Amino acid sequence: MRIFPPLILAAALALPALQGCVPAVVGVGAAAGVMSAHDRRSTGAQADDEGLEWKAEKVIPEAYQQTSHVNFTAFNRRMLITGEVPSEEARSAIGEAVARLDGVKEVFNETTVGAPSSLQSRTNDSYVTSKVKARLVDEKTLSANHIKVVTEAGVVYLMGILSEREAKVAVEVTRRTAGVRKVVNLTEVVSDAELKRLQANPATSETPAPIETR
Repeated sequence: MRIFPPLILAAALALPALQGCVPAVVGVGAAAGVMSAHDRRSTGAQADDEGLEWKAEKVIPEAYQQTSHVNFTAFNRRMLITGEVPSEEARSAIGEAVARLDGVKEVFNETTVGAPSSLQSRTNDSYVTSKVKARLVDEKTLSANHIKVVTEAGVVYLMGILSEREAKVAVEVTRRTAGVRKVVNLTEVVSDAELKRLQANPATSETPAPIETR
């Protein structure tokens, strides 16, 4: 029996899904809209997070671009930086550049000094992330939509806006998932009262604009 490399196999399995690609894209867009509506971040924060991740990639000092493997994950304007950099100087320079971006409230610089990770390592991290997400979906006492999962070298980072109970459950589910070396909890823990407020009006959780009647 012929064995195909994982990337080729994944591409082959994806081909049937590409048939009728226009309806598929519409379906994805609709699903994204539903998830956005149930996000505990304001719509402004959601848009800012997407923009900040893109901007962060552009501010890596040129001297380190070719020798670094860095990932940026923003959630509620808090930036997580993971990956590998060639030196402590590179680590500091990248972290400081990201911290200067307009809109970034907090930076978690979790990069490590060393050679860029291998394709096998990154593939394994993606697999671990998918397993954690699947277990969070199975956990009926919280919603996996409220948790962002990032894995780097087997270390799983959790981000999101959660109650204290939800955060504890998410951490416990994650740490008991096969392949997880360590869990780093970066979730924002809010009171039950604040959580109810966010869930009651998630899209406009920031201060509403004033109304002028003429």
